[in-house]
Amino acid sequence: MIRRAPAVALTALLALTALAGCGGRSAPPDPDAPPTGRVTVLAAASLTDPFTRIGADFEAAHPGVKVDFSFAGSSQLAQQLAAGAPADVFAAADPRTMAAATESRRTAGPPRVFARNQLVIAVPAGNPRGITRPADLTAAGVRVAVCNAQVPCGAAARRAFDAAGVALTPVTLEQDVKAALAKLRLGEVDAALVYRTDVRGLRDVEAVEFPESADAINDYPVTAFGDGPNPAGGLAFAAYVLSADARAVLAAAGFGAPA
Repeated sequence: MIRRAPAVALTALLALTALAGCGGRSAPPDPDAPPTGRVTVLAAASLTDPFTRIGADFEAAHPGVKVDFSFAGSSQLAQQLAAGAPADVFAAADPRTMAAATESRRTAGPPRVFARNQLVIAVPAGNPRGITRPADLTAAGVRVAVCNAQVPCGAAARRAFDAAGVALTPVTLEQDVKAALAKLRLGEVDAALVYRTDVRGLRDVEAVEFPESADAINDYPVTAFGDGPNPAGGLAFAAYVLSADARAVLAAAGFGAPA
């Protein structure tokens, strides 16, 4: 069973982590050692579904190992990590956020890109507003949800709109892509800028592709931390994310392969 560790719980452990760090650095994890214990993984919200499956597969391959996930906006998770939140693995929705998160942390190796994602305009099934391009989002009365610019999906939206030559004023800025999509599904907005993977398989939402999104493709990097509570477990999980089995799960969810 996958157990998700809420962001609040991670924050509450900051003090304990700081005290543990005062004892000096531990030896680097052995890449050949079999994983044991609990593995704490912080991952971008857009990875929720495939990583839940990947975590279950990893547990099945290593009996006795438990994976604890915390899914949220990459920038929010990066702030937690910079503050010392305990984590064995971080999977971000762009390299910029990964770099910010690892400035003050000891990684077990350089971050590696394991997947790619691309923006679409999500609209209700049937596309009642007839939205076919970014410029349609500026029409009178069209309410649009976009991620905050500090979040990878928000930064990608800004690049895509710049490429389209569109100045958009969204009615709401969300902290992660799942929140932007939720606004649409609740009927609070007419469109939302989300990833292809977020719309995949939904019956009440459809995706409007637009060529300018090719200028805003996000690479997803993953890294393991040498200063986490379970360095060997983190190293093993990060390696599994890069495996053929995990990439098959990501591809089924709509993620692209690394360039």
